[in-house]
Amino acid sequence: MNELTETTIEADRTLPIVRVARDFTATPAQLLRAHTDPELFVRWVGPDALTTRVDRWDARTGGSWRYVSVDGDTEHWFHGSFHEIGPSRLVQTFTYEGAPDGVALETVWFEDLGGGRTRLRSQSLVDSFDARDAILRSGMEVGVTEGYAKLERMLDDGAV
Repeated sequence: MNELTETTIEADRTLPIVRVARDFTATPAQLLRAHTDPELFVRWVGPDALTTRVDRWDARTGGSWRYVSVDGDTEHWFHGSFHEIGPSRLVQTFTYEGAPDGVALETVWFEDLGGGRTRLRSQSLVDSFDARDAILRSGMEVGVTEGYAKLERMLDDGAV
């Protein structure tokens, strides 16, 4: 299996899906914790230029979440529900409140590669190709790439 040392982001050609993948020096449990512990999550999610603050966070199957990412005087609010939290998979909805009619169904898999490495794969399914393309144009690539770089540093430092 090829090692993914950089984040890959691709749009599915036949479905309105965005797929992301990256390998981490971490266990699946560490990556799950980084995605479900609000104190860890706010430290790595999103672009370097933004700070994130949690409004509510109930990380359990059936729970919900809401957070804001702040850039100066500009706030970007997001919310969703945790549909499944398991040892190797996380399923949640994701809504950017600036476009409240758009809901993504996100699935994140944590695949144990052995040797202390895990491949994180995710997919976000939206209701149209236009919505998918808007996500790709939104700057999400910067947020995902910079966010996962921060997460890698946190893992290297033993913070997770």
